[in-house]
Amino acid sequence: MSLLDDILAHNREYVEDQNTGYVETDTKCSKMPSREMAIVTCMDTRLVNFLEDSMDIGRGEAKIVKTAGNCITGPFDGIVRSLLVCIFELGVNEIFIIGHHECGMAKTTAESLSKKMLDRGIAPEAIHMVRKEMERWADGFTHPAENVEDTVDELRMNPLIPKDVPIHGLIFHPRTGEIEVIVNGYTQMKQYYEK
Repeated sequence: MSLLDDILAHNREYVEDQNTGYVETDTKCSKMPSREMAIVTCMDTRLVNFLEDSMDIGRGEAKIVKTAGNCITGPFDGIVRSLLVCIFELGVNEIFIIGHHECGMAKTTAESLSKKMLDRGIAPEAIHMVRKEMERWADGFTHPAENVEDTVDELRMNPLIPKDVPIHGLIFHPRTGEIEVIVNGYTQMKQYYEK
């Protein structure tokens, strides 16, 4: 049985097992995040259903955007576009950038990615087309905490993000669930407004 078949079989059982109480409760779950928060975090598998639990975030409470290394690559990249929708369409009033210890992006380079892409049959011309952007992205990530600071700074300086939106920078431990504050968005906002 393929992975897709496994998922579909489980989904059929899951849907059949749902009771009417869940369905009735579900109608109250809005696409608008009830805690008015957006989280940008890594796609690491160790964070799934662990990061949210460690922050006491349930279904319908936050918008969660995942990407390799919680990196932003430009002032209007996919992450920023998602955050703009979160803020201007979905009522988000705070942003949390959450990196994590032991992030695989710290060991990923443009060179290693290019080699693996070539090994899998990706045309050299295609790699050349994105090489500079890949270098800025993959080679620019050196340490998870520094990356969190850089991402917070990039968002804070982005003219499309309202200055009254706190942007917090946190680091998560994927084994213990501990969260450490790298950037307190409230303090940062205060400093911004005092200038």
